[in-house]
Amino acid sequence: MSEENKTTDIAENKMGTMPLGKLLIQMSLPMMVSMFVQALYNIVDSIFVAKISEHALTAVSLAFPIQNLLIAVAVGTGVGINSLLSRRLGEKRQDQVDKAAMNGIFLTICSFIVFLIIGIVVPEPYFRSQTDNAEIIEYGITYMRICLIVSVGICGSITFERLLQSTGLTMLSMVSQLVGTAFNLIFDPILIFGLLGFPKLGIAGAAIATVMGQIAAMTVSFILNIKKNKEIHFTFKGLKPDWEIIKGIYAVGIPSIILGSVGSIMVYFLNLILGAFTTTAIAVFGVYFKLQSFVFMPVFGLNNGAVPIIAYNYGAKKKSRIIGAVKLSALTAACIMLVGTLIFEIFPAQLLMLFNASPEMLSIGVKAMRIIGIHFPIAAFCIIFGCVFQALGQGIQSMVISFVRQLIVLLPAAWLLSLTGNIDNVWWAFPIAEISSLALSVFFLRQVYKKYIKPMA
Repeated sequence: MSEENKTTDIAENKMGTMPLGKLLIQMSLPMMVSMFVQALYNIVDSIFVAKISEHALTAVSLAFPIQNLLIAVAVGTGVGINSLLSRRLGEKRQDQVDKAAMNGIFLTICSFIVFLIIGIVVPEPYFRSQTDNAEIIEYGITYMRICLIVSVGICGSITFERLLQSTGLTMLSMVSQLVGTAFNLIFDPILIFGLLGFPKLGIAGAAIATVMGQIAAMTVSFILNIKKNKEIHFTFKGLKPDWEIIKGIYAVGIPSIILGSVGSIMVYFLNLILGAFTTTAIAVFGVYFKLQSFVFMPVFGLNNGAVPIIAYNYGAKKKSRIIGAVKLSALTAACIMLVGTLIFEIFPAQLLMLFNASPEMLSIGVKAMRIIGIHFPIAAFCIIFGCVFQALGQGIQSMVISFVRQLIVLLPAAWLLSLTGNIDNVWWAFPIAEISSLALSVFFLRQVYKKYIKPMA
C-alpha cells in the first residue's frame, strides 16, 4: 500500500465542531459516571475487607503504593496514547493514528510483563519494610501477589478504554468500565465470605474479584474497539514498535507515570510517619484515600474528557475552543470538589463508620477528614490545569508540579508536623501542599498559554 493511501483524510471530528458545553458533557459525563461507580466499588471493596479485620484493612492500605504504581504506568501510557492520537486525528493523519494505537498496545503488553515479575519478587520484602505485624504481612502478601501477577486486566482495560476516549467514543468506554465494576461488586462478597457455595477466601477473594473484574472490562473494551472504533485500523503488523511513535507517547506518558509514581512514594513514606503513632492511623489514611476517590474520580473523568477536546482543537488550531474548554472544565471541577468538601466537613463520623471504625479510628479519622477536606476545591483547578499540559504534549509540567507538591512540600511538612507529637497536626500537610501546587500550576499555565495558545489566530 502506498504512503498516499495510508494517509487518507479524516473527516472533521465532533471535537472540532460541536458546541463546547454539549461536547464536554458528552465526552466527560460517561467517564465521570463510570469513575464514580469505580470509586463506589473501591469503597465497597474496603468495607468488605474491613469486615475481615482492621489488620486486613491496614494491609490493603499498605498495598496501595504498589497498586498505585501499576495504575500510574497504565494510565500514564494511556494518557500519552490519548494525547498523541487525538492530536493526529486533529491533523487528519490516519497512518499516525493507527501507529499510535498499535504501539500503545505493544507498550501495554510490556508493562504487564514487568508487573508480573514484580508480583513474584516484591511483596514480601515490601511489607516487611513497613510493619512487623505478622497478620498484616500475611494479608498484604496474599492480596498484592494476586493483583500484580494477574494485572493483565487492568493494563489492557485502561489502554483499550483510552483508545475509545481518544476518538470520542466515551459512552462505549463507560460501558466497559461499568461491566468490570459490576463484576467486582458481585463477586467481592461471594468470594470473601464464601456465599452461594463458593469457598470462603477472605482477603484472597477480594483480590481475585478485583482481577476478574479488570479482565472482564478489558475483554469488553477490546471487543468494542474492534467492532465500533472505525477511526483506528487494528492490525497485528502494527504491533511492531516504532520508536518515534513510542517517543511521542512517552513525551506525555512518562511525566504522567512519574506523577503517579511520586504519589506512591508519598503514600509509602507517609504510612511510615503515621505508623510511628499507630497502625490505626494507617487504616485511617487508607480509608481517606478510598473516600476521596468518591470526589476526585468524577473530576478525573472530567479531566479525561477534556484532554482529547483540547488536544484535538490544538491540532486543528482552534484557539477559542481550547480556552472555552479549559474554563468550562475548571468551573465544573470546582463545583464538584466543593460538594466533596461539604460532605467531609459535615459527615466524617458517618463515613468512617462504614468501615467498622473503632473508637480509636473515629478519634483520629474525624479530625483527619475535616482537615484534609479543606483542600478539595483548590485541587480542582490543579487537576484541570494539568489536563492542559497533557493535551498540548507538555506533560513535564504536570510531573514537576506533582513532584513539588508531594515530595518537596507534603512529606517534609508531614514529618515536621509529626515532631509535635500530635497526629492531628500531620493532616495539615495536605492543604499546605495543595496551595503550593496551585501557585506552581498557575505559573506554568501562563507560560504554556503564551508559548502555544496565544500565538494562534
